[in-house]
Amino acid sequence: MADSDAPRARVAVFISGAGTNMAALLYASRLPGVPFEIVLVASNDPDAPGLALAEAEGVPTYALSHTGLSRDAHDTAMDAAAAKAGAEYIALAGYMRILTPRMVARWEGRMLNIHPSLLPKYPGLGTHTRAIAAGDREAGVSVHLVTEKLDAGAVLGQIAVAILPGETAETLAVRVRLAEHQLYPRVLGDFVSRGSDPAWLLERVRALALALPETHARESHGSPGFRVGSETSGKFFAYFSDRHHGTPHIALLVKTGSMDELETLVEAQPEAYFKPAYYGASGWIGVILNRPGVDWDVVAEWLERSWRSVAPPRLTRLMSAADEF
Repeated sequence: MADSDAPRARVAVFISGAGTNMAALLYASRLPGVPFEIVLVASNDPDAPGLALAEAEGVPTYALSHTGLSRDAHDTAMDAAAAKAGAEYIALAGYMRILTPRMVARWEGRMLNIHPSLLPKYPGLGTHTRAIAAGDREAGVSVHLVTEKLDAGAVLGQIAVAILPGETAETLAVRVRLAEHQLYPRVLGDFVSRGSDPAWLLERVRALALALPETHARESHGSPGFRVGSETSGKFFAYFSDRHHGTPHIALLVKTGSMDELETLVEAQPEAYFKPAYYGASGWIGVILNRPGVDWDVVAEWLERSWRSVAPPRLTRLMSAADEF
């Protein structure tokens, strides 16, 4: 469930037909605590029945036929419509267009698709026929991130659906569609709210911290921490703080160069930084992670900088040497 005080993620849904998955997302979005809202339904077919459903439910729509347009021109127009609606994510829901690399790159990590198979099995069309012909005992549905390669992005969730004796592609499709309507809202909700999930944020921080040379994790006063050096003599260079000491922040605590730098950053960017209790008196700053638009490259830079401040000289020299290549 989403934090009732948190802003909901703004999602544009692209369709080409009836829009039943779009409808599942739309109606799910109106349940209490769901962390997304549908701000646009767009289609490459002005006659798509799903557009009429969206309009009846008061959702803004956009339609532009792809006939006579280059793929790039059509994608550019669809992209502009999503941006104008203020969409932060795009959910493809029966959108029967292969997107250009430019469009995919524009929405990298923010565009999801639903596919009627248990990926990586059966990308593309004819999934039910292929699963039955192969003698599979189950088919299913997957929600995945969109990449340039068709149906090859990271799978975010799946539901398996049994293939019954005497099954046809048509009868199987009916049950798979029911599974689709259950899966897509759940996966989309989990995906857009991961930025406020302490477990997800900690795993991202852990991966970045442990990628630095000779680092290891160790808990400190109930908080996950990261040290450089040996288990016995290592020094902490980062801590993960989950709303400790009454703050609303999930944060990475790292060392600054001076108290002046700390105070300047907190004053200039209070949405991104804060002075943590106890640690702040020693020049540590809190990098707020549970906020929109976190730049994980900046988080990685803070980790490396803090690591360098306490790492043994032999390691910092090696790191500096590696940076030259």
